[in-house]
Amino acid sequence: MATKVSPPQLTGSETGTDLSADWRRRDRRSVAQVWSRYTDLVISSGEGSYVTDVDGRRYLDFACGIAVTSLGHRHPAVAEAVHRQVDRLWHTSVVTQNAAMTEAAERVASICPDPLEVVFFANSGAEVVEGALKLARRFTGRSGIIAFRGAFHGRTFGAVSVTTSKAHYRLGYGPLLPGIQITPYPYCFRFCDHAPDQPCPIAAGAELERLFAQVLPASEVAAILVEPIQGEGGYVVPPEGFLRNLRRICDQHGILLICDEVQTGVGRTGRWLASEHEQVVPDIVTLAKSLGSGLPVGAIVSSHRVMDRWEAGAHGSTFGGNPVSCAAVTATLDVIEREGLLARAGELGERVRTEVERWRSQGLGPADLRGRGAMIGMEFMDGEGRPDAERVAGIKHHALEHGLLVLSCGIDDNVIRLLPPLTVSDQELSEGLEILEAAVSAVGPRG
Repeated sequence: MATKVSPPQLTGSETGTDLSADWRRRDRRSVAQVWSRYTDLVISSGEGSYVTDVDGRRYLDFACGIAVTSLGHRHPAVAEAVHRQVDRLWHTSVVTQNAAMTEAAERVASICPDPLEVVFFANSGAEVVEGALKLARRFTGRSGIIAFRGAFHGRTFGAVSVTTSKAHYRLGYGPLLPGIQITPYPYCFRFCDHAPDQPCPIAAGAELERLFAQVLPASEVAAILVEPIQGEGGYVVPPEGFLRNLRRICDQHGILLICDEVQTGVGRTGRWLASEHEQVVPDIVTLAKSLGSGLPVGAIVSSHRVMDRWEAGAHGSTFGGNPVSCAAVTATLDVIEREGLLARAGELGERVRTEVERWRSQGLGPADLRGRGAMIGMEFMDGEGRPDAERVAGIKHHALEHGLLVLSCGIDDNVIRLLPPLTVSDQELSEGLEILEAAVSAVGPRG
């Protein structure tokens, strides 16, 4: 029997209609509106550094699906690996082993420092954070979990219990997971009063020691959960030494250090893991987002010493280790290594920072520029030193109207975050930065 081939879908520009408006109406009728979108674009395709909407409009994508499509859209090597796997095997769950999962686990372990060599696959960042918290409690026999103000770890019940970047994420869901304590993150630009050239007491561990003395004894703490660079909280890069001090404190008290590398990992900062910038080896690492180039997958990585305390059946996932997603994982890591994209991330970051510093010298802002590699945050403040979310909204809108997709973040939504694909060309990067500069200039500083 001949295979029936559907005709190609026409765009709105080809039919003379506004297809985006129609799709948005259909969305409102059928899709739960709890989904919050940064834009009202209705995307039909993506290729490389660009996405195209149903009306044929093309946008340079510096959002990457919130740090997911780090190889751009439909990288040929990843697409080929996925197609090969689709033609062989889609799913077995825990009924059998599958070779794609084993291969992907070996590949993930290969990018992590010793002794992190054992991998558990799930489907998302929130799931692997939840699993890591369970593993820490199981291993230590303790219940206390310490997380940081401004953190984002996901939306499921346990993950949102340690998420504090916005109260809205937690509103109406309490009481949340017990045993959680929240402590300040060293967000020096906004919340520290020490001089710029002076050590940060928070980064040195002063608030943690105070928490141990006054609220939760260290002997009851199972884990400290931290983003090496805060993502949704504002692309906050902590002072040098912060992670090393956490490692020291954890070692001193028998606490597990969990690094949530869901947004920072897999090459985004110029290293496989952002924690490598401080030569820190966590006890547990969580990965997701760019790990599968857009396919749903997350990973918990730890040592045999820790992971083997999870005996068979103590945790699980119906779709975790899906062969198709795992094929994407292996191909993604291979591409990053083969194409030298760790070094490329550093080059992209340097070029962006050079350009933005030029804008700053002209008085265009931002008030603070920070990041590592190709994970860059631009924080805007008004003339009174207050967070300027209104200007950031205007910059995003202006950029979008001129063909560039960028996102905001931060506890006050006053930070532009730049996440260009690691595969972006020099010409595409220049194009995006020109659009962004024009937007920053057009939406000038407010009093």
